[in-house]
Amino acid sequence: MDLIGFGYAAFVTFGSIWGYKRRGGIPSLIAGLFLGGLAGYGAYRVSNDKRDVKLSLFTAFFLATMMGVRFKRSKKIMPAGLVAGLSLMMILRLVLLML
Repeated sequence: MDLIGFGYAAFVTFGSIWGYKRRGGIPSLIAGLFLGGLAGYGAYRVSNDKRDVKLSLFTAFFLATMMGVRFKRSKKIMPAGLVAGLSLMMILRLVLLML
């Protein structure tokens, strides 16, 4: 079972809900719930086959790119820098699983 992948998906999902409660951004909520669901489904697929990392890798890469751009623009660690950093660590982990 890919507990790290499921934890990452839960972090993204709950982070979008928390951000919605703080700021009220509906597009961010929808995107976060969608990407959290994709990350969860990707973790499910990795749980069944350790080499099936395509969906998880895509989700982590997309989040790292989007939140990295936001972090570069805002220079705020929370939440953009944190999500970008976790996404980069997830990418590294998934690439190592592929090898």
